[in-house]
Amino acid sequence: MEHAVSTETPEDAEPERADGTPAEGAQVSEAEAELAAQRLERERIERRRAERQGPIEAGAKLSGTAADLLAAVRAVESGEKPAAAVFEEARPAPRRAAPEPVRRAPAVPPGVPAAGAVEDVRGVLVRGGAPEGLAVQAAGVLGEGAAEVLRADPWQLLRIAGVWPEQADGFARALLGAEAGPGDERRGRAITVWLLEQAAQAGHTVLGTAGLTDALGRQGVPDPDEAVQNAIAEGDVLVFQDALEEDEDQPVRVQVGLERFAMAEESLADGLARLIDSVPKQDGTGEEWERAAATAGGSAGELIRAVAGHGLVLHTGGEASLADPAALLNAAHGLGLRVWAATHSPLRRAGFAALVEGPGVATVTGLLSGAEGPGRDADGALDVDLLVVLDAPQLDVETAALVTESLADGARLVLAGDPGVLWSVGPGRVFADLLAARICPQIASRRPDPGPLGELVSGIGVGELNQVAAPGKEVVIVPVRDAGEAVHRTVQLVADSVPRAIGVPVEETQVITPGHGGAAGTRVLNAALKERLNPGPGRFGGFDPGDRVAYSPAPGRTLPGRVVGADGDGLHLACGGGEIVVPPERVERSVRHGWALTAHQAVGCRWPAVVVVLPGDAAQALSRPWVYTAFGRAGRHLSVVHGVEQALPRAVAEVAAEPRTTRLPALLAPQVPAGADG
Repeated sequence: MEHAVSTETPEDAEPERADGTPAEGAQVSEAEAELAAQRLERERIERRRAERQGPIEAGAKLSGTAADLLAAVRAVESGEKPAAAVFEEARPAPRRAAPEPVRRAPAVPPGVPAAGAVEDVRGVLVRGGAPEGLAVQAAGVLGEGAAEVLRADPWQLLRIAGVWPEQADGFARALLGAEAGPGDERRGRAITVWLLEQAAQAGHTVLGTAGLTDALGRQGVPDPDEAVQNAIAEGDVLVFQDALEEDEDQPVRVQVGLERFAMAEESLADGLARLIDSVPKQDGTGEEWERAAATAGGSAGELIRAVAGHGLVLHTGGEASLADPAALLNAAHGLGLRVWAATHSPLRRAGFAALVEGPGVATVTGLLSGAEGPGRDADGALDVDLLVVLDAPQLDVETAALVTESLADGARLVLAGDPGVLWSVGPGRVFADLLAARICPQIASRRPDPGPLGELVSGIGVGELNQVAAPGKEVVIVPVRDAGEAVHRTVQLVADSVPRAIGVPVEETQVITPGHGGAAGTRVLNAALKERLNPGPGRFGGFDPGDRVAYSPAPGRTLPGRVVGADGDGLHLACGGGEIVVPPERVERSVRHGWALTAHQAVGCRWPAVVVVLPGDAAQALSRPWVYTAFGRAGRHLSVVHGVEQALPRAVAEVAAEPRTTRLPALLAPQVPAGADG
């Protein structure tokens, strides 16, 4: 890292070289599945999301295909296995009008399956060589008559998260015999849907037909075009045709997507246009808004002026820019508006709450579920005049749709965030699409992040890994030769060097690494850190009181916390200022040790000290957004355990975010009133 920061190490932290061989290339890309299902009471959005995952029942030990299948499902549930790169990732096309798609009736969300239905499904699974422990999930996902569904179409097993086509093929052959061929129409339709689900896990809301048919061909579907047409005809997927230009002679772009995400994008576009169109509630006079803006000054004043007259405003900036929305909320509260802010993590909620005087701060999940926040009015809308959502790049399309649907006409919405960080784990790129569409005022904060860390991260944001002066050891590079040494040095830094040389205690130091797997992934690092910092027998599901953990209440959401105890009710965790009890049957798939996290798990949080671990096998996982996010989690001190050599500056300079295919810009174009550009 010759072009980066100083290569000094904290005092008394000279590396103790350890012999070892480089780790094999590991899967380190993040592929988190969908966010938790949520239900709103508001009449206009009676849709209810239901968790696609139920507890896997314990059973006898499995072997062969059944054991492999169950392991695959659990790997996806726990976040260890990424989505397949099974499709071409096309860049979003230019804005264009989109016709109304043909709709089919919304699917009825699965409920708790009856015991008899589970037993029927269990029998079918056993007959097909699949693990019977999947019976509850299959019955919940496939609904009433799930056993008959699987008998008639064994490839519907692909609807269970973690099942792959080759596994569904084996299940189908066991049930259908010679009838189960690669060209079976049922197989083509099921794999079409599965590919679109995989695409959603990688962030796409739709796929172009060319990329989809190519992926079908790679899955052994003999006639991909026919498979797509069959899926469309049966209503399994929707097709969209967007003109590339407003000219009848120009070609059209044909895309295919799942109804779930199509509805979310359309609902989001409608909601945003409604907010832009409606007249914001004017508590206080224009003169009072102007006085508040003048008092705040700078970019905070610009934000206050923009919000005074607009229903939707975007705000961009780094960590220091949080002062701008805080000033806005304080000013609006002083004018008599009902104001709230929403963050994506309890840690961020606590930090931002310290900046505001009167307004409330909730998490996005708590706000939408009703567990936090102002509650709802008689019409089911959130009881707010102004809502500020922080860390807006983390909004996936479904969550963003729920937020906009929850606001009444005349309410104001501010989406604030750092456009340089990693995008949402769910499908869509809402904040980036809105910034590109320019449909509303955009205020860029003029508050730079201070000090050597701010200078380093700001440079990364524009593609430059600069050397910065760090007189207070704010930034330290620790070179390592291999993954074994990386693990050793990381433990030494967390347990000894950073507390002693920097003054940041162990509990306020977070390790971040590119992935769960590999010789220096989260699993290996957490095992080493536990052994050093909180050794114990793992009395409850591998955990002991005092262990740092990452709790995932739903796929794609991570809450850092600590184990406080365990009893017959489950594992007791302290997360975000509250206590959570995780039932015993959910511990294995929703709790992992948390001394080390991935950058996707850490986004939206900040710690006084961060140790970023970059072993040699992580080079292919690095990108500018990943480095920007990981380095930006540090408040006072950043140590980089560096073993990727020139891959780090190359990633910062050359590797941008992976493109995502969405329809939001096209949907916004015809709905936004003329002259609405900011």
